[in-house]
Amino acid sequence: MGSVAFAQTSISSTTFATQPNGVTETNTTTTESVGTVTEFTPGDSLTLKTEATEPMHYTFSKTVEYVNGHGKVIEASKIRKDSKVRVRFVKQGDNMVVDKVILTPDRH
Repeated sequence: MGSVAFAQTSISSTTFATQPNGVTETNTTTTESVGTVTEFTPGDSLTLKTEATEPMHYTFSKTVEYVNGHGKVIEASKIRKDSKVRVRFVKQGDNMVVDKVILTPDRH
């Protein structure tokens, strides 16, 4: 069995600088992380085993979407412990809030 690589890649960023006219600075970065599900509560949260030394815990946005590797919407029940997934999230304070969970095919 070969090794499995896990990655965390920034996919988009939005920044607005504070202007003299009072415009507030906004900085949003959407990130993706890949790993193996170790805990999953549909509609609430999931924990992934990634390259990080500790498993990464994510909470879900109110509108989390579950899709397969082809982008087709799937039921949350398709995500199980030991599933390989990619999650798209935004860091909000100390929380990583997921809006999309992508079930990836197993590669052996």
